[in-house]
Amino acid sequence: MKKPIRKAVVLAGGSGTRLHPLTHATNKHLLALYNKPVIYHAIDRLVAAGITRIMVVTSPTHIDSFVRALGSGEHWKPTTGESQIQISYGIQNKPGGIAQGLYIARDYVGDEPVLLYLGDNYIEEDLRPHVRDFEGGAKVFLKEVADPERFGVAAIDKHGKVTSIEEKPKKPKSNLAVTGVYLFDETVFDKMADQKPSARGEYEITYINNKYLKEGTLRAVTMRGYWRDIGTVESLLEVANHLHKKQAKAPKKKPAKARKKK
Repeated sequence: MKKPIRKAVVLAGGSGTRLHPLTHATNKHLLALYNKPVIYHAIDRLVAAGITRIMVVTSPTHIDSFVRALGSGEHWKPTTGESQIQISYGIQNKPGGIAQGLYIARDYVGDEPVLLYLGDNYIEEDLRPHVRDFEGGAKVFLKEVADPERFGVAAIDKHGKVTSIEEKPKKPKSNLAVTGVYLFDETVFDKMADQKPSARGEYEITYINNKYLKEGTLRAVTMRGYWRDIGTVESLLEVANHLHKKQAKAPKKKPAKARKKK
């Protein structure tokens, strides 16, 4: 029986060294991205997809700031009719890779499928149909880029099935970058049992994706909408300008007419 995706894990750790000195005093996910913090855009996207339970995984240094910014989720009303979403928190004591960040949420996720979202990604893709129609295995979200060697890279066949996936290859097999959104079924944590740190000293999510690839259950979606990895001052500014232009083009709401006094 298909289990619906109700839960998401947002990874919001990291030192943000490429954003220094902006991140000397705060986490990069709490920086302003046009009119709201970076992480608000991530939560907005998840809520729009029908997610109602979210765990934010961050460092012990910044956990208090995230609690102040997000609370228990009272700023967001889910599409399911509940009064609010529920936000919980997990602590990643030291940066140890994406897979390690997800593993911290193991007890929270339990035996359910999960959406993993890297909080410093800004996307405009509608995730609702993918969450609603997920039938198991794993799914990665790809985007065509000019510099794929900077990312995890996937090659796919004409049916959207992944044929290979590599972490920052010197000679990429395609120009399809693996973005920071993943769907995993309930077997994801079992696939981490024998994982060891990579040469970079991290627990790579590519290792997990390759486990699904060997099973023949790793599929991909090539995103058509806007996407950026907000890891530099330049990309932070670019996305802010994009949002400013987008809002300027949006239809203006007419002010409500004042009621005449009798």
